[in-house]
Amino acid sequence: MKYIVGIDEVGRGSVAGPVTVGMCVLKKQKIAEKFLFQIKDSKQLTKNQRNIWFFKLREAEKNGIIFCSTSSVSPEIIDRKGIVYALSKATENVLKKISFCDKNNLYVLLDGTLSAPKTYRQKSIIKGDQKEVSIAAASIYAKVKRDLFMDNLSSEYENYILDQNKGYGTKKHIKAIKKYGLSKLHRKTFCTRF
Repeated sequence: MKYIVGIDEVGRGSVAGPVTVGMCVLKKQKIAEKFLFQIKDSKQLTKNQRNIWFFKLREAEKNGIIFCSTSSVSPEIIDRKGIVYALSKATENVLKKISFCDKNNLYVLLDGTLSAPKTYRQKSIIKGDQKEVSIAAASIYAKVKRDLFMDNLSSEYENYILDQNKGYGTKKHIKAIKKYGLSKLHRKTFCTRF
């Protein structure tokens, strides 16, 4: 086995915006593991700490140590086909971005109950983002990319204060939904109670 691939998702429980799957491939495994030794999963870091790690990950990519990418699935598809389908599709799509090796050279580690297509050797690990550095890196990469996407939409959807809540069901966001209604960015199946 040549490459370890870590995969995690963000946005599963959001009421607005896409679900995003992040991936971190350890191209030079020993160097990458040493570089990522003190990394933590995105939920244990502040926004500033996540951003610092994101730029470190980008630098490690430039140096050929790792490869990171994301894939997102829209709220419309989540509403039409469900969150399980959306997560599977995003995972499948992000794995297609590994063009430098074939599936036989990969071992995919996935956080929680995520799974890859059956053609990949894989292992799902409960709290994997706390146990495997590749999954922790994937969680940070996915979180920062999704947050940037939601920040970019904040001017278009300014009533929903996306730059402050990233589409999660905070009290301010729910209050905005009640006042302005649902937008095309909202997951209708997740927002039936508002």
